[in-house]
Amino acid sequence: MTEILKKDDFRRVELLNLITKKGHLKNLNLDQLILLEKLLKKKDYSHEKKADKSKQKLLKQINIEIYKRHDTAIWKI
Repeated sequence: MTEILKKDDFRRVELLNLITKKGHLKNLNLDQLILLEKLLKKKDYSHEKKADKSKQKLLKQINIEIYKRHDTAIWKI
């Protein structure tokens, strides 16, 4: 049975595809990163152990990238 994607699911998949095709988070702007973080946190992957582990790893990377962009003065040392 085909699952119908909700608007949030579609947007999450779209942003994840951008990361996958381009290779890293630097290609997303800050608003897209924040949106992706929010959408990933909402999505429940607890039924798939591997997917949940990947989600946690990606959330860490997103948080680091958001922090870098918010506090750019720290990284210009």
